[in-house]
Amino acid sequence: MQVMVLGLVLWIVSHLFKRVLPGPRAKLGELPGKMVVTVLSLAAVVLMVIGYRRAEIEPVYTPLPGMGHLTDLLMLIAVFLLGVPHTKGLVKARLRHPMLLGVILWAFAHLLVNGDLASIVLFGGLGVWAVVSILLINAQERWERPAPGGLRSDAIGVVIALVLYGLIAGVHIWLGHNPFLGTYG
Repeated sequence: MQVMVLGLVLWIVSHLFKRVLPGPRAKLGELPGKMVVTVLSLAAVVLMVIGYRRAEIEPVYTPLPGMGHLTDLLMLIAVFLLGVPHTKGLVKARLRHPMLLGVILWAFAHLLVNGDLASIVLFGGLGVWAVVSILLINAQERWERPAPGGLRSDAIGVVIALVLYGLIAGVHIWLGHNPFLGTYG
């Protein structure tokens, strides 16, 4: 689990660096700063995945039966929200932090079906990071609501989310965690 925690810390530090230490982040420059965050993020994801897969299952709570079906729905919404910043639809004009809200929903959905310590640390940690990020952004930046786009853009986003969700579900099935069975741990 130490490898997973290292990845989680690396993710949080690299993503909060700009918010917590804006001076040193600005000294890196825009493009080099983004490159550093990208490299650290990729390393963090690799460490989190390897660490999570290696972690021993230490049960903390037992998920309720059938929660996997709710998780499936929440995950579809989360995948859609992760893509909203890249659209010009109606949803983008109504939500300030769709991507971070998607991460929170993703984390919550996974905690509905995984009651082990590693899941609580990983999904809970990323969910808390997303909440802290929203609070920091709201405290530091004023939001100019974008002009609402058309429904067509949101509809395209839904189709893309369905395709991505199918791919994500396929990877989960390949890894031995069929998300369509109801509850899995």
